[in-house]
Amino acid sequence: MNTTKSTKYIFILGGVMSGLGKGITASSIGYLLKQAGVKVTILKLDPYLNVDPGTMSPLEHGEVYVTADGGETDLDLGHYERFLGKSLEKMNNMTTGQVYSSVIKREREGGYLGKTIQVIPHIVDEIKDRIYAAGKGHEFLIVELGGTVGDIEGLPFMEAVREIRHENPKNKVMNIHVTLVPYIKAAGELKTKPTQHSVQELRRIGIMPHMLVCRSEHKLPDGLKKKLAYSCDVDDDAVIEASDAKSIYAVPNGFVNEGILNPIAKHFKLDEIKPNMRDWNRLVDNIVEPKDEMNVAFVGKYLELKEAYKSLIEALIHSGAHLNTKVNINWCDSEEIETKGAKEIIGNSDCVLVAGGFGHRGVEGKIEAIKFARENNIPYLGICLGMQLALIEYLRNVVGIKEATSVEFDTNAKEPAIYLIEQFLDTAGVEQVRTTKSAMGGTMRLGSYPFESKPGSNLETAYGAGISSERHRHRYEANPEYKQRLEDAGMIITGESNGLIEVVEIPEHKWFTGVQFHPEFTSSLETPNPIIHEFMKAGKANS
Repeated sequence: MNTTKSTKYIFILGGVMSGLGKGITASSIGYLLKQAGVKVTILKLDPYLNVDPGTMSPLEHGEVYVTADGGETDLDLGHYERFLGKSLEKMNNMTTGQVYSSVIKREREGGYLGKTIQVIPHIVDEIKDRIYAAGKGHEFLIVELGGTVGDIEGLPFMEAVREIRHENPKNKVMNIHVTLVPYIKAAGELKTKPTQHSVQELRRIGIMPHMLVCRSEHKLPDGLKKKLAYSCDVDDDAVIEASDAKSIYAVPNGFVNEGILNPIAKHFKLDEIKPNMRDWNRLVDNIVEPKDEMNVAFVGKYLELKEAYKSLIEALIHSGAHLNTKVNINWCDSEEIETKGAKEIIGNSDCVLVAGGFGHRGVEGKIEAIKFARENNIPYLGICLGMQLALIEYLRNVVGIKEATSVEFDTNAKEPAIYLIEQFLDTAGVEQVRTTKSAMGGTMRLGSYPFESKPGSNLETAYGAGISSERHRHRYEANPEYKQRLEDAGMIITGESNGLIEVVEIPEHKWFTGVQFHPEFTSSLETPNPIIHEFMKAGKANS
C-alpha cells in the first residue's frame, strides 16, 4: 500500500447534523500547527457524484472556489487558504465523481487485468491513494469529510479512513469528531445523547474518535464534558468546547484557550505546540472591536444564499481588519435595482462593488448601479462580470454605442463588446477550445494568469510595477476592437494578459476600476488582496 510514513493524518468527521463548522475546525487546527512551525496541508473530501462543483448553481452549492492551478473546488478550500496563507491545488479537493471516473477509466483501459471492480477494494483504494498523494511532503495532512457520519454516500470515504488507521502506526492517525450539543430551552439543559448516538454510529463503521469538538450555544460545564469523555471513550482533555464566536477568525484562539493542542501533541508524541498568534489576534481585535466603520454597496443576484459570495465577503473583512474598520455590507439585489432604481437601493453607501455572475438575469440592474457610481463619483470596483458590464455601460452611455452588449446575453449581438474567444492557453500551457456549444464543465478560463500594470494606474498602486497574477473563472472576454474608442472617451485599459483586457479604469473618477479576474481568491486575514484593499481605502476616504 502507498503509505507515506513521514506524514501524520488528522481526520475531521462530522456528526448529528451538517453545517457545524468542520471546515473552520480544520482550518483553525491547520493554522495553529502552521504557526508552531509545522508543515501542514488540508484535503477536502466531498461525497457527491459531481466531478467538481463547477456546473452547480451558486444557490445549490454556494461559491465555487478556484485554485491557482485552475481547480473548481468546494468553498471550504477558501477557508483553508485564508487560514493557512498558502496556495492549494486541485488535488486538495476530492469528490466521489472524480474517484469513480478514475476507476472506470482505468477499468476501460484494462488496468485491472479483467477483475470485477467493486467498492471494496477498488474505490476505497483509489480514495486512499489520493489521500496519501495529498499528504506527501508534509508533516501533517488534515482531511475533512463533508456530510455526517452514516450518510450512505460517505461510507466509502469512511472505510478509507478506517483502513488508513490500520495501515499506519497508531500515533500517526487522529480522528476528530465535530458534533452538536444542543440546548433544549424548555428543559433548560444541554443534551449529550445526539453526540453519544453519533459516536456509536462512528464506532459501528469501525472508527474510534480521539477527540470531540462540541458545537454549542452555551458553555459546557466540566461535569458534562466528563460525561461525554466517559460515554464516548475519549480522554478528559479531548472534549473541546466550540461555542459561537464573534468572528470565524477568533476560533483558533478559542481552541487554544480550550487546550486543543495538548491532546494533539500527546497523541502524536510531540513536544508542546506553541503557535505565535500575536499579529493574528491583533487583526481579530480590529474585527471584533473596530475603531471606524464604512458602508459597502454589494450588488449581486445570488443574495438568497450569501455563501455564493463567501470569498468576496471575507476579502472585505480582511481589508476592514487592516483598516481597523467595521464593514457594513448593504446587500443590493440587482433585479430590485431594475424596478426601483439604483439611488433607492444603493442609498448613501461609501462605495459600490458589483460582483461576478453568469447569465442575463439582473444584468440591467448591475449596469444601472455602475452608472450611478460613475456619475456620482462613488468609488467603484467591478469583478469579472462587474468589469465587463462597466465596459458595456461606458460604451452605451459615454461613447454612444447604445447596442453594446455581451454575446453571453445575445449570440447575434451587433455590438459585441464582450465576446467568446474560442482558443486559449490554460494554466498548464495547453491549448483549449471552447464555443457556445461546448459542455459547461471545463470550458472556462480557470486559474492564475499573469498581467502587467499600466504605470500610474490604480492597478499599479495596488500591485506595484511589473508582472502580477490573479485567478480567473469566466468564459467571455472584453473585445479589444473597442479599446481605442473606450480610451478616446476616457476609460483606460490599465492591465493586460497576453493581449487580453484584464483591467479598465476611469482616471478622472475618484476611484473606478473593473477587473476581469477574481481578486477575492487570493485574500487572507494577514494579507488582504491588493486591489480590494485599495478599493476599500477609497471607500473609507469617501465615508
